[in-house]
Amino acid sequence: MRAVTFVALVWLCAAMHGAAAAAVPKSISARYDVYMNGMHIAEMTESFESVNGEYRLVSESQAVGVLALFHRRPARFVSSGRLIPSGLQPQRFEGQRGDRESRRVRGEFDWAAGRLTIEHDGRTEHLPLAAGTQDRLSVMYQFMFLVPDGQRELSISMTNGRKLDRYLYAIRPGTEVDTPLGRLAAVHLVRQRRQNENATEVWLSPEHRHLPVKMTIVEEDGSRYEQVATRIEIIP
Repeated sequence: MRAVTFVALVWLCAAMHGAAAAAVPKSISARYDVYMNGMHIAEMTESFESVNGEYRLVSESQAVGVLALFHRRPARFVSSGRLIPSGLQPQRFEGQRGDRESRRVRGEFDWAAGRLTIEHDGRTEHLPLAAGTQDRLSVMYQFMFLVPDGQRELSISMTNGRKLDRYLYAIRPGTEVDTPLGRLAAVHLVRQRRQNENATEVWLSPEHRHLPVKMTIVEEDGSRYEQVATRIEIIP
């Protein structure tokens, strides 16, 4: 189910200042509704835990309505790694949609060697690992450590287990967004896309530690996906 690729939205702290890793919450639980062209197609639940200088993130998306007849197994993604002064430093990432092995992806981050190893579609690739690179799940929680500081653009690297890309976003602070949690102050991020790239927007809530409360993707064929937060619970 392509809608869960929302979690592939990315940024890096190259254009922002990080907070101390000691400020990381003990746990976070969140729930999102996912829509395709206005139709509710999935519910996403996520959990974040930190202990002894390490973190673990789990995201599961369960199809609802008619799609639940064809996608009975939840899509599941897991990211784990260390907590460092600038935030999250992933070490392992894996995910799968459906039962087929071809739908499984994995990533290993070797920071000492500067190498990212990804496994997908029966292939293994070794890629250069730039400082601050995130995976498609950890990047969403990296925002907890970032505070906008007058920057207007943000460039970052992220892997979804199939490839490693660099993204450029325009930053629009001081906006507001309507969500099931109410009307919230937000930092609005808009992808500066090239030809043949999807249009992507993300709204971060300062009230909720700069976690995403709304995300949209519009694909080349006009298909519109939307993910909105219905619950965010943070335990300091």
